[in-house]
Amino acid sequence: MALKPLHDRVLVRRTEGDEKTAGGLIIPDSAKEKPAEGEIVAAGEGARKDSGELIAMSVKEGDRILFGKWSGTEVTIDGEELLIMKESDVLGILS
Repeated sequence: MALKPLHDRVLVRRTEGDEKTAGGLIIPDSAKEKPAEGEIVAAGEGARKDSGELIAMSVKEGDRILFGKWSGTEVTIDGEELLIMKESDVLGILS
């Protein structure tokens, strides 16, 4: 990966949405919602306090996360669409 996020930002790859409903109907691409779940591809060092002390990140590379529907900025790196967002946009870590 050619991008290392700075400070408290993370680079996220969205996971693919469901192709079918629970009843078995196939969902066309035009009707699919963008998933609010993804995997962290890269993470920054963390934020800094006013004193300069580093605040460690709560998430790390490889974590599966949930994030808000409108969170992050879409970027294209090496032909792949990814999201870059602040750690505070992450709602939780999936186990």
